Formats: sequence, C-alpha cells, structure tokens
Amino acid sequence: MSKKTFNPIRAIVDSMRVEPNPKKPMISLSIGDPTVFRNLPTDDEVTRAVKEALDSGRYNGYAPSVGYQSCREVVAASYSCPEAPLKAQDVILTSGCSQAIELALAVLANPGQNILVPRPGFSLYKTLALSLGIEVKFYNLLPEKSWEIDLKHLESLVDEKTACLIVNNPSNPCGSVFSKSHLQKILAVASRQCIPILADEIYGDMVFADWKYEPIAALSTSVPILSCGGLAKRWLVPGWRMGWILVHDRRDIFGNEIRDGLLRLSQRILGPCTLVQGALEHIMRHTPAEFYHNTLSFLKANADLCYTALCAVPGLRPIRPAGAMYLMCDRV
Repeated sequence: MSKKTFNPIRAIVDSMRVEPNPKKPMISLSIGDPTVFRNLPTDDEVTRAVKEALDSGRYNGYAPSVGYQSCREVVAASYSCPEAPLKAQDVILTSGCSQAIELALAVLANPGQNILVPRPGFSLYKTLALSLGIEVKFYNLLPEKSWEIDLKHLESLVDEKTACLIVNNPSNPCGSVFSKSHLQKILAVASRQCIPILADEIYGDMVFADWKYEPIAALSTSVPILSCGGLAKRWLVPGWRMGWILVHDRRDIFGNEIRDGLLRLSQRILGPCTLVQGALEHIMRHTPAEFYHNTLSFLKANADLCYTALCAVPGLRPIRPAGAMYLMCDRV
C-alpha cells in the first residue's frame, strides 16, 4: 500500500526546506489550515469544553471504535432534518474527515473498481483511492457556471465498474456552492446509473450571505449517501482530528453490508481521540452563533479582497467564491 500512496500537496509541504527572505514575512500557500496565521481562533466555549473533558479524567481510555454512543447521538441530532432523519446508529465517528473519506471509499469500492471525482478537486481523493487499488475517473467542473458539474461528461464516465460518485459541496478548492436545482440534477444521474454518493460536506454551512447550503441527502430518498464531515473547518480545529460519516439510506439499499463494513474498518485504529469526544456534546450544543457569523464575515471579506486583486492580473479570470475557504481562477 505504501508504494501506491502519494499525496502531492503533503509531499511538497512536508519536505519543504526553503529559507525565507529575512526582509519579508513568509506567506504560506500550502494546505487548508485555518489556524496557520492565528487570526482565526476557535471559540472560547470550544476550548473550555476540551479543558473540562481533560480535567474530568473520564476520557483517557479507549472508546468504542465507532465512537461513544452519546457522541453519536449528538452528531445525529445536530445533522438530522425531516427530509433526512438520522439516529445514533447512522453515525460513525472517525479520526478527522480525511479518515471518514478513506473509510467511505474502502467500504463502497473494491480494488479494480472506479470512482468519479471532481476536477478541479481535493487531491486526497486520488491519493486514497490509488492506495486502495481503486481507479479514479475525473469529471469536469465548469468555470463559466461557477464550477457546476458538467453533467453530460459525468454520466459519460459511468461503466459497470463504477462504485461511487464523490460530490464535494461546498467545494475545495473552488469555493463554489451548488444550488438545490443543480444538486437534484446530480442526484438524477446517480439514480439513473444506480451509484451511491460519497458527499464530502466538511464545509457544510460555511456559505456566504445570499447563498444557501443544501445537504444533498435532504434532497433524495432513492440514492444512498455517505456524508463525511467533522469539526476541522467550521470550528477551526483541524488538528483535533474529529470527523464522522453519516449513513443516509432510507430505502435500505446498503442493507447491513455497508454498516457492518464501516464497523470493521473503524476497528483498525479504534476510533478518534476520546478527549475530543468528551468535549463534543458541549461543542456542538453551546458554540455561540456569533462565532460562526464572525468566521464567515472574516472569510467573506478576505474572499472579496482576493477576488478584486486577482481580477487585475492579466490572463486570470477569478470565479467569485460563495463559501468554504478557497477561490479558483480560470484562464482567459
């Protein structure tokens, strides 16, 4: 597996030995870590929750590999909605959203099968898939349509070996947010082709004013969906490694196979950090709305600044982002 694993971003960043110009501050343009410049701290309630969990002495041992039952319940309650109800048994806690994606890929696809991945897209999808012996097929995103999926191209890639479709919304690295109408068209393709969706929704709810985030599972009862998320981005704590998989399968298309598979796969590393699990309920129930608002206001101001500056660069056509933490340019 190690010889089949290559993460291009990490390979560059982890081995970088560049001496900075002492006359200028270094600007990191590497990975999506909102904590790098220390200007986006998490909320005091979040920090307090972890301190209290540590002081309690109750979270120093092993938890069930899929997470504490109470933590699964609070995640289910936080993300359940009438259109896509969730219970604790629908939640698998993971060591960050990256592991959630890895487990979802491993349970949905066998070696020799293929998955459909956005281009431009998050490079980790390919890294994980190739390490598992899974072929990657890239479907195009359309810059002239604010990085919507080229649905004709997407459907043309499906064959008898296609195991799943990855949908990343809001997008890394495009900063796009799909409309309800576009998500319904994506679901129609998945339904016609009988393929499940792996929804990378780590930036869910991180959308700017005048835009609305729609969880894709809330728009379909017929397409089985594994939604991956976590604390990293919305709560600004990527190093705490707390993620989850939400199993949406109202027609029981997965049966027991996928749930049992996720349980077995999660037993390889015995679940995420128990200390953060001990703080999870307080974090999800008591983080003030003002914190989320201030984070988005900061990101929106920076997005507008970058967009305006890049518009003046010959040869580049920046696409105004609608959420997440990124902006992608097209070539003129």
